[in-house]
Parts: sequence; structure tokens; C-alpha cells
Amino acid sequence: MSPTPPDSTTGAGDTDDDGPDALTLLGELAQLPEDSPRRAELREQLVHQHMPLVVYLAKRFAGRSEPLNDLIQVGSIGLLKAIDRFDPERKLEFSTYATPTILGEIKRHFRDTGWLIHVPRRAQEMQTSLNTARADLSQELGRPPTVAEIAQRLDADEDAVVEALDAARAYSGVPLEILTPPGESAPDHPALGVVDEGFEQAEQRALLRDVIAELPETEREVLLLRFVANKTQTEIAGLIGVSQMQVSRLVARGLKRMRSRLDEQDAPPG
Repeated sequence: MSPTPPDSTTGAGDTDDDGPDALTLLGELAQLPEDSPRRAELREQLVHQHMPLVVYLAKRFAGRSEPLNDLIQVGSIGLLKAIDRFDPERKLEFSTYATPTILGEIKRHFRDTGWLIHVPRRAQEMQTSLNTARADLSQELGRPPTVAEIAQRLDADEDAVVEALDAARAYSGVPLEILTPPGESAPDHPALGVVDEGFEQAEQRALLRDVIAELPETEREVLLLRFVANKTQTEIAGLIGVSQMQVSRLVARGLKRMRSRLDEQDAPPG
């Protein structure tokens, strides 16, 4: 059901604040210099008088993706712009002048915030004419039109048409339920991305590589055979020609050196 327009004695959609009081305030505002402290007081009075108009216009967009309070705030910005730009010498009723400005601000808000991702403004603005051209050409040709045919109908560059077609896909997203395996429900706070443990392992390998390079050659060789090549101590002893006990000591000594070096790197500078 459409909202009821504000009560009026001066015309459809006008408020009764459009009488001499509002016009007097607007006339005084127009005469004041930009740095006058009186301007803020007058603007506040005018905003208060015409807020019913903003609310009425904002309610025309109720039920969409934006809360009504947000739309009223956006419409208030349009009202302020209309107040600052209004020329009393043109003898127009202020509400008649302000309505397109308020509506334009609300529509611009939907255009700028309604897209799932940011797309170029030119691609957004082409959507209406693009959809009309596609519908008309589909009826005329009996098939979906090509990019070249759409570009010719719009008198636009083909690259601009392709950009607008791609942008149309960015207006809405895919429901999370589609990404959920069959038989499972989507979590309340789904995490579409996961932490790849490989990144941490790569960082650890890079850190250890420098520390291992500082070890004595024998300890380094034993540690690489033990923990990289996965050789047993007995196998290592046979490979390098020492006893298993000596291998055990070399492993323990090498690990101790590495821990000490890593602790030094982690210690805060002092």
C-alpha cells in the first residue's frame, strides 16, 4: 500500500510548511554570506519543516534491501542540497523543487550500494538502456542479440557493452546454500575461505633453512638424514661411518643449537 502524502493546502505532495514561513526562511538564507552563523540555524529549521516530505518519499522505496531509517538519512542529504541550491527569485514552491533532488539522492544510494562488488559508474548507468535494448532486439530478431547488435542499437562501443554485461552479474551473489554439500545446512557464520597450512609450513622451512645452514657440517648432515630423509640412527651410523651412540649425540647437539638460535631470533630487541 502506497504511503499517504503529507497533508497539504498548497498542492499535491507539499507540506503546509511551504507557506510564507518557509519561503521567508529560504529568502533570508539566500541573502546570507556563506560564513554567516545564522545559516546553520535557518537550515536546521527548514530541515525540520520538510522532514515529513523526506519520510514520505523514502517510504516509496520501503521493502527493498535498505532499512527505512537509512533511506530517510539519505533523503535528508538531498533535502539539504535542495535548501542550499534553492533560488527564491524563481517563485517555485520549495517542495516541488526539492522532491526531484531527494528522490535522486535515494536512487543514487541504491545505485551505489546495491551492487555486490564495486563496478564502474558508466557500467551501472548503462544497465537500464542495456536491458531495454536486449529485450527489444530479442523480440525483433527472434533470438538473443549479439554484442555488436546491442552496441549499434545503443550507439555505444562494444567494449562498453561487454563491461556492462559483466557488471550485471555483480549485482547479486550466489546463496551460500548452493555452496553447501547435499544434505548439510549452511552454517550461521560460514567461512568460505580456509587457512592453508602449507603457507605456515613454507614459512617454517624458510626459517629453519637459515638456522640449519649455520650448523657444523657433520651435525647438519646428520639432522638432514634423520628428519628430511627419514633415516634411522642405525642407518645414519652406517652411512657416515660412526657409531649409533655418536649419531644420537650429534642429533641432540644439533637440535640444541637450533633451538638456541631460534630463541635468539624470537627474543625482543633489548
